[in-house]
Amino acid sequence: MPVNMEFKARVAGLADARLWLQSQHARFVGTDEQVDVYFRVPEGRLKLRMGHIERALIYYRREENAAIRQSDVWLYPVQDAQTLKQLLAACLGILGEVHKKREIYFIGQTKFHLDEVSGLGFFVEAEVIDDSAIVDKQQMEQLAAYYRDSLHIAADQLVQASYLDLILAANDK
Repeated sequence: MPVNMEFKARVAGLADARLWLQSQHARFVGTDEQVDVYFRVPEGRLKLRMGHIERALIYYRREENAAIRQSDVWLYPVQDAQTLKQLLAACLGILGEVHKKREIYFIGQTKFHLDEVSGLGFFVEAEVIDDSAIVDKQQMEQLAAYYRDSLHIAADQLVQASYLDLILAANDK
């Protein structure tokens, strides 16, 4: 199972992060309109990402804390997301959906997301990715901290919950 060291931060807008990524010559993959459909599972999270750039079934487990955190992720590319959605909905039930516009960038093995999430606002995410499970987790955490600092993200901007949890909490109010 690949390991990520990641953070998510709520920001007022995306322009500063975009300018910083451009100044670092980050590779821009594109802007994706995504719908993440979350299914009911006993542990972790299972979501089907449906976008034009990214289409995958994703299972992850992580501690929900407002810090740099480890996330264990399985990602399975899919072609026919609608049929898979119907199958998983029938078997597991849908927990909820997240609609977002996502800009995707890479610097080396680190993936950056600049997200505009419907009903929530703007977020910056960084995932230091280790597909081989060989890299030192402490080095991965240090690299994530470097990117957090470079993006001028303060501790009080870090978000512990998933987008779905934030949406569910907002709907409960």
